[in-house]
Amino acid sequence: MVAVILATACAVVYGTADFFGGLAAKRSQVLSVVVLSQIAGLALILVLLPLLPGVFSDRALLWGLAAGLSGAAGLVLFYRALATGVMSVVAPTTAVTSAALPVVFGLATGERPAFWALAGVVLALGSVLLVSQDRSAGGSTSPGSLLTSLAAGAGFGGFFILLAMAPSDAGLWPLVGARLSSVTTVALVALVTRRTLRPSAGSLHIIVAAGVLDMAANVLFLLAQRQGLLSLVAVLVSLYPASTLLLARQVLGERLQGIQVAGVACALGAVALIAVA
Repeated sequence: MVAVILATACAVVYGTADFFGGLAAKRSQVLSVVVLSQIAGLALILVLLPLLPGVFSDRALLWGLAAGLSGAAGLVLFYRALATGVMSVVAPTTAVTSAALPVVFGLATGERPAFWALAGVVLALGSVLLVSQDRSAGGSTSPGSLLTSLAAGAGFGGFFILLAMAPSDAGLWPLVGARLSSVTTVALVALVTRRTLRPSAGSLHIIVAAGVLDMAANVLFLLAQRQGLLSLVAVLVSLYPASTLLLARQVLGERLQGIQVAGVACALGAVALIAVA
């Protein structure tokens, strides 16, 4: 039950971070938002290190560095897919892939969730597809952008798996490694492409909020994964688009379509099934 609570809270915080990140990306260059938000997250994790101490080791840092590289690759590929495809196809493809990969890995390494938990996993994956639909989007998605979406999802799923591989007594050190590698990678991309990292006026506080919330969600994921099965925790975390949608509805007045409302309902049902299993 503790793992379910932490993973569900993680999904809510991830979704809120994405909401702030989306607001910031409308005002500033995407790479500027990514790099500065990642630096804000790194500052938070350094503050939290003494409060949630762990055993420093080369393994903890290396698994974190690998996770950060996987996550950064997923992020770059995700934005590339959005630039060449339709969001209503790219978003669910990426989200479901990022959830399915840890499930397959968990089952392959011996995790055996209860029947109702597995039913919740299936319902959760379906809810992500429903929540991410946008029938108002026009255009078509090319095979290339679809493959890029799958690769982006694999990058995000790899982030969860690689973090889970770190020693259980490592505390937050894997996240330090993950953030160091992701900041470095994205900053190098910005340097090579000669993109400015200066945010537009009035957007820095939104970028910082996005970065702090994203790192807080990473901490919740790490804590949840140590309390429960990766195959269940990762699926619950993948429900984050539902909270982003609800925030957009409440704050920006965006209208939810019927299929998206059904997706939110399925997400709540999935949480309930996994919780009672």
